[in-house]
Amino acid sequence: MQIGVLGAGTWGVALARMLHNDGKKVVVWSALENEVENLSKSRVHPNLLGMKIPKGIEFTTDIKKACSGKKIILFAVPSVFLRDTVKKAAPYINDGQIIVDVAKGIESDTMLTMSGVILDQLKALDDKKSVKVVALSGPTHAEEVALDMPTTIVSACEDLKVAKTVQDIFMNENFRVYTNSDILGVELAGSLKNIIALASGMASGLGYGDNARAALITRGAKEIADLGKAMGANEKTFSGLSGVGDLIVTATSVHSRNNRAGMLMGKGVSCAEAIKLVGMVVEGVNAVPAAKKLAEKYKVELPIVNAVDAVIKGNLDPKDAVRDLMTRDKKAEF
Repeated sequence: MQIGVLGAGTWGVALARMLHNDGKKVVVWSALENEVENLSKSRVHPNLLGMKIPKGIEFTTDIKKACSGKKIILFAVPSVFLRDTVKKAAPYINDGQIIVDVAKGIESDTMLTMSGVILDQLKALDDKKSVKVVALSGPTHAEEVALDMPTTIVSACEDLKVAKTVQDIFMNENFRVYTNSDILGVELAGSLKNIIALASGMASGLGYGDNARAALITRGAKEIADLGKAMGANEKTFSGLSGVGDLIVTATSVHSRNNRAGMLMGKGVSCAEAIKLVGMVVEGVNAVPAAKKLAEKYKVELPIVNAVDAVIKGNLDPKDAVRDLMTRDKKAEF
């Protein structure tokens, strides 16, 4: 079975290694020649310590080679680069192709989830071409998948037959895959949890303890679920692996870019400088504009998201943001 992976970041390479070790033939594409050259020669990824890249994995800058004749095309690029990558790949995507997306985000202009971006861009280029898009999402840090640590994830697609096909291809003794037909809920949860992780990191950066972090995670989960339900997603999704599971790991783990960026901002570092220090894409920052637009459209209150937005823009000190959240009007929990 041949699989093309678009994106040579930590997640794309960790999954490429896992799929290769399961007997699949994997080609990994990157637009960056230096990246392809370095990975091909060194067989190590600078951000995946302790992992060796098998010699059988091929790296290329030729997107045609990565897409043509593949059972699965896996999009593993940051959300802000997804639409442009789809444009490049589109001529080599066949009718009926199964596409798996592991990017987590919401496009700020269109308010589309990542599967929506893929389908929208492909339709704009060829409205006669039909593809199946699966969101693969859950509490999954690439750093642990790269070391074969036990991990669970959700294969989400409205067409459960396709979701089960992806389940069969990706699942092994270290990587357990569940299916879910609620792709909207899975993608919303995967994107919005990054914003809550920023808030959790800010609290840690301020020197606050487990109480504050637990409160932010719990109330953040409610904000995500409230917006998701208003948009028509299944409420159960938000208490599952792609919901609360992914939120917990992203808001607490040392591997989390969003948690680390939030921690730096809590210590007084600007958002731009925090992203630079993390050295990788911080998806929570990219997700905030769309989250605010969706909240306005569906008339849902998102106080934590609004507080994070104010801190990111430099309009509010993180300590003042926490005070504002703590002194909001009295409410019942439910």
